[in-house]
Amino acid sequence: MKKVVKFGGSSLASAMQFEKVGNIIRADKSRKYVVPSAPGKRNDKDEKVTDLLYQCYDAAEAGKSYKSILEKIKERYMEIISGLSLNMSLDEEFNVIEKNFLEKAGRDYAASRGEYLNSLIMAEYLGFEFIDAAEVIFFDEDGNFEADLTDQVLSERLNKAETAVIPGFYGSKHDGTIKTFSRGGSDVTGSVVAKAIHADMYENWTDVSGVLVADPRIIKDPEVIETITYRELRELAYMGASVLHEDAIFPVRKEGIPINIRNTNKPEDKGTLIVESTCRQPRYTITGIAGKKGFCSINIEKAMMNAEVGFGRKVLEVFEKYGISFEHMPSGIDTMTVFVHQSEFVEFEQSVIAGIHRAVEPDFVEMESDLALVAVVGRGMKATRGTAGRIFSALAHSRVNVKMIDQGSSELNIIIGVRNSDFEEAIKAIYDIFITTEV
Repeated sequence: MKKVVKFGGSSLASAMQFEKVGNIIRADKSRKYVVPSAPGKRNDKDEKVTDLLYQCYDAAEAGKSYKSILEKIKERYMEIISGLSLNMSLDEEFNVIEKNFLEKAGRDYAASRGEYLNSLIMAEYLGFEFIDAAEVIFFDEDGNFEADLTDQVLSERLNKAETAVIPGFYGSKHDGTIKTFSRGGSDVTGSVVAKAIHADMYENWTDVSGVLVADPRIIKDPEVIETITYRELRELAYMGASVLHEDAIFPVRKEGIPINIRNTNKPEDKGTLIVESTCRQPRYTITGIAGKKGFCSINIEKAMMNAEVGFGRKVLEVFEKYGISFEHMPSGIDTMTVFVHQSEFVEFEQSVIAGIHRAVEPDFVEMESDLALVAVVGRGMKATRGTAGRIFSALAHSRVNVKMIDQGSSELNIIIGVRNSDFEEAIKAIYDIFITTEV
């Protein structure tokens, strides 16, 4: 069995955290390939090493004083090295970094050094081989990730390595220039490595015990989702839930490799398993709740619109003309409502309304602002009667007025529109009816 383990910045912020990570890796012989992030914050007042590297590079590039920031970065790594009692020095690496900063090697190069240096320490600490991501992860001259070439080179290299540490977050262009992933960072690297070695599991270690049913800023100590499908995760992420970026999921999803989100500080917790599909019955009717504020609705009424061929297309072409994408579009026999991001729409609202009048000659157009959308997601809803009724009942009991409800044909999610001011109360009500009462 082969596992790829990726550790986030908070998991590697200090020597003490490194020791936790070392214990986790040594506890399971199948954890053969490690993808570290740069050191994160040790406390609320601390700075991430990546942020310090950006500051240092910007100062050096502008010809300003940068030495004090560079010393602060050196101290962070020296603290980790001495805390782990390692016999190693990064002086030579820092000399090269300083030289490249002064030669304006680029902000991507600067940012990548956090992962690079942390991985050198991790490789020394574990006794694993160090493989520089710049040698095995590739981008074209326009900065686009070259998945096939990377997979080929990375597979060949890793097949020769029994164990290895590969820095997250970056790769290189063909001219040797360092390029970072624009989204997903080290999570993408972990996923790419897992695909290359045909891993049995991709473990993503962070500072939470998995994907949470709801936002902990709204629900105190929400339950952890035990198992979630990629489709459910995409629905939750789309509606604002803070989970893995899709770029980090795609490589392993393509290979059918499960992802396990785990907590470095609580390694005994099983975390959340992210899978393509599963026969496991969900613990609750719903899997998760997520949502976003800041929408407005444009309600278009016209008698017999359902018999008018091309009506919907003509309306949407007006929004397209002004570069506005729609979020949801529930409709009835004589009505059609388009939900859009208020911030995108407000500048063009009168032009859009005029355009709709010209395009389809509606009887009536009405707008409503300051709306929020809440997504209730779960594969368990398909086999459970009365889910929508329970949602309505819970919201009515909490005096939340429902402005819109839209259920997809897959029965995987139900979208509810409410006022911005009712957003948190709506999520609490839904959580209580499906999670608290089902425990």
